[in-house]
Amino acid sequence: MTDVVIAGAGPTGLMLAAELRLAGAEVTLVDRLAARSGESRAGGLHPRTLEVLDQRGVVERFLAEGRPVQAGHFSALRLDFSKLDTRFGYTLLLMQADVERLLEQWVAELGVQVRWSTPVTGFRQHADGIDVETGDATIRAQYLVGCDGGRSAVRKLAGIGFPGTDATMTALLADVELDDPPAEWVFGERREHGDFAVIGFGPDWYRLVVNQYDFVADRTAPTSFDEVRAAMLRVAGTDYGMRDPRWVSRFNDTARQAERYRDGRVLLAGDAAHIHFPAGGQGLNTGVQDAVNLGWKLGAVLAGRAPESLLDTYQTERYPVAARVLRNTMAQTALSRPGPHTDALRAEFAGLIDLEPVNQALAGMISGLDIRYPTDDPHPLAGRRVPDFDLGDTRVFSLLHQAKPIEVKFEDGELEAVGVRPDGHVAWVSPRVASPQRAG
Repeated sequence: MTDVVIAGAGPTGLMLAAELRLAGAEVTLVDRLAARSGESRAGGLHPRTLEVLDQRGVVERFLAEGRPVQAGHFSALRLDFSKLDTRFGYTLLLMQADVERLLEQWVAELGVQVRWSTPVTGFRQHADGIDVETGDATIRAQYLVGCDGGRSAVRKLAGIGFPGTDATMTALLADVELDDPPAEWVFGERREHGDFAVIGFGPDWYRLVVNQYDFVADRTAPTSFDEVRAAMLRVAGTDYGMRDPRWVSRFNDTARQAERYRDGRVLLAGDAAHIHFPAGGQGLNTGVQDAVNLGWKLGAVLAGRAPESLLDTYQTERYPVAARVLRNTMAQTALSRPGPHTDALRAEFAGLIDLEPVNQALAGMISGLDIRYPTDDPHPLAGRRVPDFDLGDTRVFSLLHQAKPIEVKFEDGELEAVGVRPDGHVAWVSPRVASPQRAG
């Protein structure tokens, strides 16, 4: 018997496991794979994700292994993260495999071990729980959360639709060594037949990505190193002397979102709930933030501190966030297509993005810092992430390490007090009321 079965031990599932353990819930974390592959589709943590990790007191583990870079972008047009209102005004370059390793170490400290080779093959919901089938065993739980990727077994078993748009292009990725690397990173370089990027991830290896438009490869066919080399030669005119591949892969711009994030005792998070082209590096970050939103709510329901209806706010708050990610990634791929009409559109958009208000608006969106959840409180801070105020010898984020709600009181200024949810978003604001003036 456990409180929650989490299917999928990627970044979303690991973060959710940590959040639930901090809330006092018992967690069983399963994954269909036999072990970690060591492969990394994602390669960076955005400012809001770093804030979330800071709120839990573990961000230093990630900062120690990553590399801060000014790499925010919208369709390869640079965004200035340094001016954002955060302690983390940058992207932290850190491969997904390393993010997973560090998260897995953390959840192990919290008492959760991943059960590998344990696929979810079915479930039965009933009035007081859910029976989750995992091959030869059945796990009795209160809830099941599918964090098992874009081809989620949990989503399919729940009969939750996954509407959206089909692929229109193919992207190839290769982690390689280069005999003739470029002097600087190449990022979103557009040519006649597509665009490409060359990014240094270590002292002797690079990530090459080449995008081919109006061509959709058979997703069941294996990706070969020679295929990536041929695509680079066609699009970039050079392969930079690529050799000794660590990993090659293929992806596309399919964009889909689950019709609903909850079906009774079954919930979805991360790629199980939404998939899109990885423009701007938003996928992993959105999934981790899904987990933080869901974790405290599910923990509160399990502990009897909140009614079950609180779980419905998970979709109310997170569905629009992912819908916006799908829209902006589709817009970014449209701005990257080759051709004179896109060239003209891109030139106009580049002029707009140079304007600081436009740049900062897009930076807030891509970084996740501008998210505001629906609220009846008219105060402009309500529903938004709480700023990390200094509070004497501590600061707001330090008070959130145990994932508990807090109330911050101010001795002076316009605010008297602010109520902060465990996920760092403002629940309510109490403005300071001026004392009445004595007559005469």
